[in-house]
Amino acid sequence: MTFADRARALLAEAVTAYRGRPAERRLLAVTRHMDEPLRVAIAGRVKAGKSTLLNALVGQRVAATDAGECTRVVTWYTHGEHPSASAHPRDAEPRPLRLEPRGTALVLDLGDLRADDLNELRVEIPSSWLTRMTLVDTPGMGSLSESVARQAQEFLAGDTDRAADPDGVDAVVYLLRQLHATDVDFLEVLSDAQFSHSTPVNAVGVLSRSDEVGGGGPDAIEQAQRIATRYRDDPRLRSLVQTVLPVSGLLGEAGATLRPEEFADLMRLAGLPAETTAPMLLSADRFVAAPSVPVPADRRHRLVRVLGMYGLRLSLDALRQRGAAARRGDLVALLTRRSGLPELRRLLLTQFAERRDVLKADSALRAIDAVTRADPIDAAPWLRQQVERLRVSAHELAEIRLLTELRTGLVPAAPDQLAHMDRLLGGEGSAVGTRLGLPPEAPDAEVRAAIAASHGYWRRVAHSPLSEPVLVRAAEVLMRTCEGLAATLPPARATVRVAPPPE
Repeated sequence: MTFADRARALLAEAVTAYRGRPAERRLLAVTRHMDEPLRVAIAGRVKAGKSTLLNALVGQRVAATDAGECTRVVTWYTHGEHPSASAHPRDAEPRPLRLEPRGTALVLDLGDLRADDLNELRVEIPSSWLTRMTLVDTPGMGSLSESVARQAQEFLAGDTDRAADPDGVDAVVYLLRQLHATDVDFLEVLSDAQFSHSTPVNAVGVLSRSDEVGGGGPDAIEQAQRIATRYRDDPRLRSLVQTVLPVSGLLGEAGATLRPEEFADLMRLAGLPAETTAPMLLSADRFVAAPSVPVPADRRHRLVRVLGMYGLRLSLDALRQRGAAARRGDLVALLTRRSGLPELRRLLLTQFAERRDVLKADSALRAIDAVTRADPIDAAPWLRQQVERLRVSAHELAEIRLLTELRTGLVPAAPDQLAHMDRLLGGEGSAVGTRLGLPPEAPDAEVRAAIAASHGYWRRVAHSPLSEPVLVRAAEVLMRTCEGLAATLPPARATVRVAPPPE
């Protein structure tokens, strides 16, 4: 019986114990959540680019007739066969909203509703990405409205009792434009509240709007990569997020939504002499205001909105090199690649989606613990005791705790040992081959040999009188990890030698 199965069974017992009480509703919501896609929140300061990144991830631009109001409300994006939206007022029943296609965008209309009237918004989109994880766009930290910032913080920390989803989210993507003290403060609050059992595995940092770094010059993405590397090495962030990736949501969104007519305009501009376009590309104002250009100013203004100045320079350079052989699909692939979105997608799938059952089970245990403390019925002490017993005995959580200790510098080990431990614990992905540093197509015999070698190494570390107690405990967890990996392989087939018949 897996950790997730045991957590589900305990959740069923908690539902029975609280039947007819207010907490039953919350526990039933958590039960439903166990079978749903992982919930990942997009968080960050105001103007960090959350909505643009979300659009890039789902492959669909969603705009609002009143963007200022919509960005102040927690908005859930889930998969649906047809686009639809609904508003969930604080003191009224949910009501449908207009969500209409306009060009490549879906436009959301709140009508007469205002942010202060709403608990949340729900948007359904036909998106393959949303079949894997539900995304939640949150209000920006540092908002001029203190209540808006507090709403986002309470939502992510699990301090609210929202009607639709009292159990919150499973993981967070936090957007940074530059490392601000309030970013660290917020991540520390998040660590203490929502993810005290698993941070930093449940949080990833994104250096957002990376195409604008250094003024959006030709080396903006390269500068962003260097800054992200520096952030990854910052002890304050390393203890709070798993890693920091540079991502341009704008380039990613353009890669997902670039229209044929926009590509045609880019081809016309690429056909102009370089001495004509060079002054235009010095700024957005010059690009739009340039006279005697075969693309009208309003369409050039749209290109600036869609691509930004970095994206324009990148696109025109690429199209000039390809000439008449240039294809829209090639440009889309280039924009997507330079955006950093593929790396973020890979990380979300390997680190969040692959840990889906463990993260959800841990969320369920947190919910049981919270309910039993808020409503201490006779069965509450026993339920809390079972929660603690599950947490202590679950090797999956032991791995997550050790990975957290590695990232926070609490394990005394050599750099090569730390790298080996991180990978074996699933820091680069939870597949068996990835954990062992082997290619996906490695034969079972090679995998089995690698497991045995790793188990033997950590066994020697655990039994060495020179190993500190913290390292001994870590080695014992890693030995158990190796044993679990070995159990996933089919039994080795014995080779039977047949003796030749007697002469």
